[in-house]
Amino acid sequence: MVSAKAGLQEKSLHERIRNDVERRIVTGEWPPGHRIPFEHEITRQYDCSRMTVNKALGELVQRGLIERRRRLGTFVKQPQVQSAVLEIHDIEREVHALGLVYGYRLDKRLLRTADEKDRLAMELPFGAPVVELTCTHFAGGVPFCLEERVINIGAVPESEFADFSEIGPGTWLLKMVPWSAAEHRISAVAIDRRSAAALDIPAGAACLVIQRRTWHGSEYITHVQVTYPGERHTLVAQFSPSQKT
Repeated sequence: MVSAKAGLQEKSLHERIRNDVERRIVTGEWPPGHRIPFEHEITRQYDCSRMTVNKALGELVQRGLIERRRRLGTFVKQPQVQSAVLEIHDIEREVHALGLVYGYRLDKRLLRTADEKDRLAMELPFGAPVVELTCTHFAGGVPFCLEERVINIGAVPESEFADFSEIGPGTWLLKMVPWSAAEHRISAVAIDRRSAAALDIPAGAACLVIQRRTWHGSEYITHVQVTYPGERHTLVAQFSPSQKT
């Protein structure tokens, strides 16, 4: 028969293990993808039963902090972002909200004239100057999303001279240019090889693509496509019931 004192010690120990693992994850000591010690290793470290360790880790699995991979071990899970469908998000803030270190890389910057796709997306006249940008955003050192953007230089003249090597174009635009309206198009796609290489995922993997164009008054500012690995992103919408029945 287990005494009440022993039962309390076991409970306290499982909470300590859970809290220790959670602290290492939240502080970034164990980043996403890190394999945490095997259960038998934790058992030796804390001088406890395997059941106690299993219970502590099981609670962290339920909370979405870790995941168990059969025959491989237990790993820190890549956080899943929840974004409101009708908001324009600053990607850097999204990453910081997860408690992860943000990283950014400018992959391409090109000054050119509007092509047919641009003119359809932003109703630009033939020959209108635009800047085309491709960027990769990182969370905790792992590719977070791929941003492919075209900015209408006629609407944002400063964009012609901004190099975007240190700051993402989305963040830059939110600081520099007012916008009055936006349109989102959301789709699920099997990612192509080029985008898969940028995001370090297999070609054909399921991804979430958000296409957005914004404008101020009657003038289009930008058109952007942001591609997220599907397993790392969730879209959320909040709404109220209509007064009509």
